[in-house]
Amino acid sequence: MIFKPLISLCSSSGRKAKLAILIYHRVLASEDLYRDEETNAVEFDWQMRLISRNFRVIKLSDAVERMKNGTLPARAMCVTFDDGYADNYEVALPILKKWNVPATFFISTAYLNGGCMWNDRIIESISHTQSPFLDLTKYELGKYSMHTVEERKLAISDLLKKIKHLPYATRFTITEAINHDLEVTIAADIMMTRGQVKKLYENGMEIGAHTDTHPILTKIDDEMALSEIEKNKNILEKILGSDINLFAYPNGKPGQDYNDKHVSMVKSLGFRAAVSTTWGVSNRHSDPYQLCRFTPWDKTPGRFMFRLLNNYFRVA
Repeated sequence: MIFKPLISLCSSSGRKAKLAILIYHRVLASEDLYRDEETNAVEFDWQMRLISRNFRVIKLSDAVERMKNGTLPARAMCVTFDDGYADNYEVALPILKKWNVPATFFISTAYLNGGCMWNDRIIESISHTQSPFLDLTKYELGKYSMHTVEERKLAISDLLKKIKHLPYATRFTITEAINHDLEVTIAADIMMTRGQVKKLYENGMEIGAHTDTHPILTKIDDEMALSEIEKNKNILEKILGSDINLFAYPNGKPGQDYNDKHVSMVKSLGFRAAVSTTWGVSNRHSDPYQLCRFTPWDKTPGRFMFRLLNNYFRVA
């Protein structure tokens, strides 16, 4: 295999070892025209096969401890999921078990048992509406034609970018207005149930915190940010009957989506480690409360492995 010589270069262990952490959100049962950036079941299956054969995939909690004491194995890798989508349990879990790959699932608890995150409300509304137009001029967001799939995809992409970093209340108002105007009933099974979260845990997977309602922490006041993190932790601990020690910052870009105050909050609440969305790898010198993660989006095995290795050789 062409990648074997490169993979062998990743084989330092102990104090020189690096940790690569992958981020996923959804694993779709089949391809979706409006979510073509998401991984589907066929792709996820060969991805897990490749990493299980070429890397040492371990639980994130184990990786954190082994980085601290200098015993991280060569080619260490972790798999993580953000948000709490139902397909994580229904589609991803059987594949993870098939290839004996442990994973950590960071859950936003407000959307369990029938909820829907703001971005999914927009995607669902636009992709399922019968309306050919969307007029958001009163919100200074313009008008959108939605006669074709490509026009709808363009509307979704544009709106997600424009709305993402607005204040929470403003974002909520616009998202609800879009759903109301397009007259779409949102499915109640997009996110996991509490029972599915518990079953993930019972199947050997790790559960981590991801705030209650998934706000951009820098867009809310400190009191609310602390409450979001603490409430999320408490709910998950009640569901599992076990401590929650790992955290993922929503959206996860340091300085933009969270800052040093939020890192301090995570530490004060007793978490052992936290992950960002900064690309790269981590090692024993990395801040355990701002570990790097990486999104592998390539659709062919060769490109997928090339990107993994390219990320692995980033300076940690």
